[in-house]
Amino acid sequence: VHLVESGGGLVQAGGSLTLSCAASGDTDSITSMSWYRSIPGKLRELVAEISRSGAVNYDASVKGRFTISRDGAWYTLYLQMHDLKPEELAVYYCKAAAWVVGEYEYWGQGTQVTVSS
Repeated sequence: VHLVESGGGLVQAGGSLTLSCAASGDTDSITSMSWYRSIPGKLRELVAEISRSGAVNYDASVKGRFTISRDGAWYTLYLQMHDLKPEELAVYYCKAAAWVVGEYEYWGQGTQVTVSS
């Protein structure tokens, strides 16, 4: 599975961005997809995840402001982000968990989100 994120950029505090993650390869093997972020000086953290069944989970800090979604075939994962805060400046990564006679994880290269105050 190959993942490519896009949609990052510069936004003012309180603004919105939508990130996309295009998946290719053996997408039928994907069991869930997630967005993570690496904030400078902090460990990479889970932002949101969505399972094959469509169940979603959010970090408490983004609940109500971010929305994770995907197209039905796992070809594209989205993260709509509203009311962005300066402390959410980070590289955002897409991750896919897949099952092919064992569990695998695939990561994209990341997309930078910069929030100015």
